[in-house]
Amino acid sequence: MPDEDSRFVIVGGGLAGAKAAETLRAEGFTGEIVLLAEEFERPYERPPLSKGYLLGTDERDKAFVHPREWYSEQRIDLQTATPATALHPAEHQVELPGGQRLDYDKLLLVTGARARRLDVPGAGLRGVHYLRRIEEADMLREVLVDGARVVVVGGGWIGLEVAAAARQRGAAVTVVTPRPPLESVLGPEVAEVFADLHTEHGVRLRVGHGVETISPADGRVAGVVLDNGDAVDAEVVVVGIGVTPATELAEAAGLEVDDGVLVNAALRTSDPDIHAAGDVANAAHPLLHQRIRIEHWANALHGGPAAARSMLGQQVSYDRLPYFFSDQYDLGMEYTGHAPPGTYDHVVFRGDVPGREFLAFWMADGRVRAGMNVNIWDVTDDIQRLIRSGRPIDDIRLGDPRVPLADL
Repeated sequence: MPDEDSRFVIVGGGLAGAKAAETLRAEGFTGEIVLLAEEFERPYERPPLSKGYLLGTDERDKAFVHPREWYSEQRIDLQTATPATALHPAEHQVELPGGQRLDYDKLLLVTGARARRLDVPGAGLRGVHYLRRIEEADMLREVLVDGARVVVVGGGWIGLEVAAAARQRGAAVTVVTPRPPLESVLGPEVAEVFADLHTEHGVRLRVGHGVETISPADGRVAGVVLDNGDAVDAEVVVVGIGVTPATELAEAAGLEVDDGVLVNAALRTSDPDIHAAGDVANAAHPLLHQRIRIEHWANALHGGPAAARSMLGQQVSYDRLPYFFSDQYDLGMEYTGHAPPGTYDHVVFRGDVPGREFLAFWMADGRVRAGMNVNIWDVTDDIQRLIRSGRPIDDIRLGDPRVPLADL
């Protein structure tokens, strides 16, 4: 255990950073903890931004990881609106705005990811929104109102959750996406469920198209022109076309980077005194036997604490299976595992797919690689067990609701 004269610096003020700081104290670290947050807000969780808070069912404060006073009570030096501007690994220093340098014994990079920007004429008009930060959710809550005409660019999780919230608030919604919604994540078999869900709730899907330009009127959005020339009227455009890992600090510091900061199973970078976790980390997964970079809440929730323990010198092998969840209209789902299109053979369904109360299992070589539960709860542990076992499972028994998952 590092002594009380040690200083650990956490670069990034999101969920992973806050949970790492919490874990350091819980594990008995008595040294100095400095948490550098780029945003003005204290650390918060992102899922509410596109779910309960955007919909208006949750209060803003529910998004924050800890009460404001918690940081001082735990002797955590939270510095908001203070981004790190450079890392100096040889000197064990992190540079702050204005050139000040801060010494560290161990450093954790949890800089997260940034929303990809739409690069078309009109993308800078008033009325074009992104949803990555809480102030962006604040602005969207003001404009996703009854009768508003909204175009969502992108058919991923953020785009569909925004579309669902906008429809439930009475807006007219068009989703523009080059591929069927979620097909690049779930594959065509399960993605169809979500396309049908949104169509039934009145969302207009423009599949197979991109945005050519955003039309102006008095400096504001007036509509969107698609790549086939079709025009869609809109006052609000929400762009959800993915994120890119915030690796600039790591690259400039000479750390190994490839679609994220490369870390081993202990979440240690190519520098032994620098760790990385959350959206920015491309980690060697000991169970999946491949590198993966996961952009979901659960990875920040668990990866931050794992990195903290590793920084303390504990033996860490971060092998948690990827997990994410979504709520859209009356559909709630959880996904466990890792089976992007091209890595599985087929999908086995169990339950009522048309009624949207089912399980889906992505199979490869007779083994479960990932599972999703839709409006069925308390089965995540069973799904994780099936994936971790790595043993062949009969499709017929897997798809039979009469066979308990625990018996497979």
